[in-house]
Amino acid sequence: MSLESSGTGPRNKRSSAATEDAVHEGGCHCGFVRFAVQAHPRVALVFNCSICTMKGYVHWVVPRTRFRLLSPEDESALPVYRFGTRVAAHYFCPVCGVAAFYVPRSDPDKIDVNLRCMEGIDIAALPVEEFAGRNWDQAITTYRREPDDGG
Repeated sequence: MSLESSGTGPRNKRSSAATEDAVHEGGCHCGFVRFAVQAHPRVALVFNCSICTMKGYVHWVVPRTRFRLLSPEDESALPVYRFGTRVAAHYFCPVCGVAAFYVPRSDPDKIDVNLRCMEGIDIAALPVEEFAGRNWDQAITTYRREPDDGG
């Protein structure tokens, strides 16, 4: 399986590919939602915002060019939850309810994959970076200071 390349350049620890050609698959509990990501995470992000804490979400932000939804054919087939600024689009499986990916407020041009929904990735082996989502407006300024080519 090959996904489009997003180019090369300096990468940061938030959304980068340690092995750009690696393709990892993931999805929800029942298998209705399936996707592939052409990259390998360098870090596991943990946010303390209310929704991420309640869902137990472990984040991996990837460029859209490295994410491919396999099933269903289109995001429009999935229920979406929006709140607050309504920028983030929290997709979830209509069958089992698992939230395997979403469009993040921090990077609306990317996809945030739940590392707990990925196959073959050892989350415990990844360094953990925290994001103070309960103080989102302040935390995002630090997040934005780090270079990001979306790699």
